[in-house]
Amino acid sequence: MGDETMRAWRVHTYGEPLEVLQLDEVEVPTPEAGELLVKVEGIPLNLNDLERINGENMMVRPELPYSPGMEAMGRVVAAGEGAEDFVGRRVSATTKMAYGGYAEYVICPVVSAFDLPDDIPMPDAAALFFPFHLAWLGLVDRADLQAGETVLIHAAAGGAGSAAVQIAKDRGAAVFATASSEEKLALCRELGADVTIDYTTSDFAEVVLAETGGKGVDVVFDNVGESVWEDSLKSLAYNGRYAMMGFASNKAVVDEPWIVPRRWALTNARLCGVMLNYQSPEAVGFLKTAMGWNVAPNELGARIQTEILDRYRAGRVRAVIGEVVPFEELPRAIAAMADRATVGRIIITV
Repeated sequence: MGDETMRAWRVHTYGEPLEVLQLDEVEVPTPEAGELLVKVEGIPLNLNDLERINGENMMVRPELPYSPGMEAMGRVVAAGEGAEDFVGRRVSATTKMAYGGYAEYVICPVVSAFDLPDDIPMPDAAALFFPFHLAWLGLVDRADLQAGETVLIHAAAGGAGSAAVQIAKDRGAAVFATASSEEKLALCRELGADVTIDYTTSDFAEVVLAETGGKGVDVVFDNVGESVWEDSLKSLAYNGRYAMMGFASNKAVVDEPWIVPRRWALTNARLCGVMLNYQSPEAVGFLKTAMGWNVAPNELGARIQTEILDRYRAGRVRAVIGEVVPFEELPRAIAAMADRATVGRIIITV
């Protein structure tokens, strides 16, 4: 790209989005070996992006100033050694080290970039990666949700939650969906949820047990974490599966002990950890040996991408988009997400 420059929303100090996000003119980055330079068409906003803005819990703390943004969608315009075949292809991708995405050009590792054919239109094209991959990993790859089973989906009107409702219904399961307003519950019903619960006014565990004859659900899909943990355990059937997806209610506990072993043993259920992190076969082995982590091979991500796009084309699932926002208004949009004032995905167009 030579000496070209680009616009990027960056943080120079941590704080609230409207106060600290600054639109800067910076150099277009250069991809290294195994990396892609993506000319961005759409930026999907994620709750985890907030940590890179307010400075709260994050696995990697980049050096300031930097651009937040862990997901991008666009066209590959340059590539490092070993990734040249991707030039010209349209992709959904995770950004390098899960930041740098609030920009007109981004660096993405080739192992976490997946083909997105031109027949998938914007803004849907930018909304189909993270939430549907997370939902598939949780419900299908980990929990093995089957037709005729029941599933409790928390935050069901959000990005991953709304994708999970659709995938669960596509697999023939009965869905219990929780959300915080009638507007959000109406969306859940539109997507196929069988029972909707306003968790701000009802005890969702009581509803689940009443509707299942005291048995509980076969699967819990939990993006919320600590605040729903205990009642979710009450809602889980014998030999059920608990998909631990995220910790939106309290990120402070992410690296702290808060699961009581005896309490878990008394559920007679299975705990399924879920992390969207695709790597090469070599990196999978290294991370297992060095860190004890089990991360997914990028070949699995490619298969999931195909499954999702096939269902989208057939009309079996759809992108749930709350708002499409121009690049210049990105801080307002992420501030609304921070205030839990959004439904579905927020897509920034570039």
